[in-house]
Amino acid sequence: MQNITENLNNLNALVLSGKMLDAFEQYYHDDVVMQENNAEPTVGKEKNRERETEFLSKITEFRGASVSHIAVGDNVSYATWQYDYTHADWGERNYTQVSVQHWKDGKIIREQFLYNN
Repeated sequence: MQNITENLNNLNALVLSGKMLDAFEQYYHDDVVMQENNAEPTVGKEKNRERETEFLSKITEFRGASVSHIAVGDNVSYATWQYDYTHADWGERNYTQVSVQHWKDGKIIREQFLYNN
């Protein structure tokens, strides 16, 4: 669990410093499956990279992000995030999100983002 805790802390630090794609490249498995709430999951690192890049390209103003809680179990972790930004398609967004990560070989193999939209 120590390795997952260290990796999660490093990943969160990269995201908080504005290096979301660096965090993605370093800590996400090639076979990663990512899912927003109960939407259809996106499968594979390439498709998720495209999704993340598109999301980031539409942020018109970024006011902040913070992590308030993390927990680590047996190959699973979660982090509670607070985000505040403006998105070209969605407008102003200020919300709390729980990210649940499942780990394999020191990388995230599955992640689900849970938030009220």
